[in-house]
Amino acid sequence: MLHLALTGNIAGGKSTVAALLAAHGATIIDADLLAREAVRPGSAALEAIVDHFGPSVLLADGTLDRPALRRRVFQDPVAREALNAIVHPAVRRLRDAHVAAARQRGDAVVISDIPLLFEVGLEHAFDGVILVDAPEPERLARLQRDRGLPRAEAQAMIDAQWPSARKRSGATWIIDNDGPKEQLPARVAELWQTIQALPLRGSSADTSL
Repeated sequence: MLHLALTGNIAGGKSTVAALLAAHGATIIDADLLAREAVRPGSAALEAIVDHFGPSVLLADGTLDRPALRRRVFQDPVAREALNAIVHPAVRRLRDAHVAAARQRGDAVVISDIPLLFEVGLEHAFDGVILVDAPEPERLARLQRDRGLPRAEAQAMIDAQWPSARKRSGATWIIDNDGPKEQLPARVAELWQTIQALPLRGSSADTSL
């Protein structure tokens, strides 16, 4: 089984690339979905979050108020580190279980979608890293246009992640999502052919598509 990581800074187009790769036949393990599962009501992670941040981070139905917590941690690096220390281990356990299930099924290509791959130091745990990248001004505009975020909040979310240049040097493959959306499927198809023909294991070669 080939186990790859898919990452990219916020609003770069990573989710779209994940969907395209899934359409080609890859098994996608989505860290965002796992994070939601990890903090479901009654979970140890949610209890730890409430203990640390207080009951104001809960909605009336007992679920996590993700937008409120997001606003809080993206503007406070110490709070963000505390949240990551709670959530990331729980997510990793869930991901390991999904990977084991995929291996047992005999899935050929498994791709773990991990937004903060480099920030948490997981880039060397995979057979290769796919980075989806777009210029920061474009990502800022997408956050404001598509998610309705104020500029200051959108910029804080961008600033909370490593700059793209730092990540590009550690990626195996790079998909630049810097033009018309119609070009993205072709770039993903080219990457899929590369993966199918020459699955690289442990390479750090930078191949831009």
